[in-house]
Amino acid sequence: MPSAIQTRRFTFHLAETVSPEEEARAQLSEMGYDPSSFWEQKIVWGDHDAFQHVNNVRYVRFFESSRIEWMVSLAHEIGGPQREADMLAGRGISLILKSISIDYKRPVVYPDTLLVVHKPHLGSSASADSSKRLPKTHFYLKGAVWSYAQRRIVTECDSVLVWYNYDKLAKCDPGEEARVALKGRMCLGA
Repeated sequence: MPSAIQTRRFTFHLAETVSPEEEARAQLSEMGYDPSSFWEQKIVWGDHDAFQHVNNVRYVRFFESSRIEWMVSLAHEIGGPQREADMLAGRGISLILKSISIDYKRPVVYPDTLLVVHKPHLGSSASADSSKRLPKTHFYLKGAVWSYAQRRIVTECDSVLVWYNYDKLAKCDPGEEARVALKGRMCLGA
């Protein structure tokens, strides 16, 4: 295990001062993940499968919990407690998951605690072109799972979220206020 971790802003001396949680939060924030999405997930014995590691389908749930945490925060920023309640209840304009792809990097076993995180982005075709416009009806959300025991990212995902009008049962343009809030979250970190 390294004795220190260097980020752009901080140096952490692991053996002396930094807990696995602090290290994870610092590293993931530095990588641009939105702190409003940070979701701690304790691994329980029942998360294991016959192959003696956390079953791959469990990660879909872990990402879902973090994504909902992030969505609630975004809804609150856009329209306060009422928008938050409406988004969670599927009233008016909310978000719906269109697709998710998961890249399993390392197996996780009990005991462990994971930090599951997300950050919105414009999509892989926009990585070199930061001037690309945000699509009006959807966006991309990158996720990661950090293992406190392994002190690294163990799983990543990429999702497409669609703005959806639950009253009309159709995808929609969420309006300028939502786009501004989303763009602001795309500028976090690296």
